[in-house]
Formats: sequence, structure tokens, C-alpha cells
Amino acid sequence: MTRVGFLYPGYSAEDDYPAFQRLLGDDVELHLVHTLMREDAHRVDALLDVGGADVLGEGARELRARGVDSAVWACTSGSFVFGWEGARAQAEGVAAEAGAPASSTSFAFVHAVRALGLSRVAVAATYPDDVASRFADFLGAAGIDVAAWSGRGIVTAAEVGTLPADDVLDFVAANDHPDAEAVLVPDTALHSAGVLDALEDRLGKTVLTANQVSVWEGLRLAGATAPREGLGSLFRAGAGAAAAVER
Repeated sequence: MTRVGFLYPGYSAEDDYPAFQRLLGDDVELHLVHTLMREDAHRVDALLDVGGADVLGEGARELRARGVDSAVWACTSGSFVFGWEGARAQAEGVAAEAGAPASSTSFAFVHAVRALGLSRVAVAATYPDDVASRFADFLGAAGIDVAAWSGRGIVTAAEVGTLPADDVLDFVAANDHPDAEAVLVPDTALHSAGVLDALEDRLGKTVLTANQVSVWEGLRLAGATAPREGLGSLFRAGAGAAAAVER
């Protein structure tokens, strides 16, 4: 049995993880620990607090007690706001406390793009523009060309979590770009587990969402890389894509 742990800030789209669990099958267990969110705001100062070492350390120690094989800080904005090196140090801190390999959603996006052999993407972000631009900068630091990015201007994770599936489909489609090989949809507060294949059918290209890549990253770190259906092209690629990250 593979046990993957996730540190999830607050409450918004945490029910995506039981949905992923059902789609993955009974050979994997997804363990979710809610971390402290003192203020629900997609604002840089609040996000730096959400991703602070004290907050993540407490959650990571709980994951250690559950015996997880890998750990993921399941928050895009709460990782990329620290910049590349800061996000790396953040993941290393989680690994030390959890006693298992660790990453974050921001790095999961980078690894997923590389694994699929993509180089140019569009970003459909629910964040305010100043936060969304930092995600584009993070991708740029990884050598990923951002053809276009957009911010929807939603300040709280709670509001993002209320967006219905049809709204998500329309929003992502509206922010595609003809030169992009894939569309990236950051924010783990956004429900996406139930619309992954529908998104790719609508756009006719790869779509990567925050909770999707977080789960994929956790499985990759734990060595569970079998192809799986119903979770988008990233999961259908299976072991070959996961191995490509290491090259």
C-alpha cells in the first residue's frame, strides 16, 4: 500500500482528495492534514504566513506519524510566493519533518510540464494579477515559456472553492492561448477532480490543475507511477512521464 500525505491549507476544495482516492483505486491511500490559515487571502503577505515553516512543520509531523511514503505541500500560491530557492527550502523543511520525500504544488506543475515534454503553456489563474504574475515568474525560472497568463481576481480560497464545474470549464477555455501546448490552472482551492477529462476534451490539449499535479507528484515521489484513467493525460502517461522528470 502506498501512502501519500498532503498538507492542505484551510478548507475549500479538500473534497477533491477523496474524489481522487476513488479514481485511483485501493492500492493507494491519500492522507490529508489541514494546516493553519490565519487569514484566507490571496495576498502576498498572507500567503507567506500560510506557507511558513512553523505551520508546515506541525502538519508534516502529523504526516510522519501516519507513516506516509511522500508528502506534498498542496498549495500553489503558498509555495511560489517564496521564489524558486525559497520554495525549495520550504519543501526540504517538509521532508525533514515528515521523514519522507517532499515537494509542493508549484514544483509539481514544473515536474509535470517537463515530464510531458512541454515547453510553452498558458496560465488560467483564479488569483489577483499580482499573485498570478508571480506564478508566471516561477515557471519562467524553470525555463517554461508562458505564452499568456490571466488572473481572475478572486481574493479568498473560500470563494474559489464555490465555483461550479461549468464555470471552471468556461474560465479555463477562455484563457487558453493558441501557442500554448497546455493550460495550467493553479490554486488547490479550485475543484477539478471531476472535470479533468472534460477540460482536455473542451480545449483539445493538455490541462494541468493544482490538485491533479499535487496528487501526481506525491505518487511519483512514492514510486507509484502506473498509468491511470479518468485523471487526464498526465496520469495516462504513467511511468514514462514520471521517469522523464529525473532526466
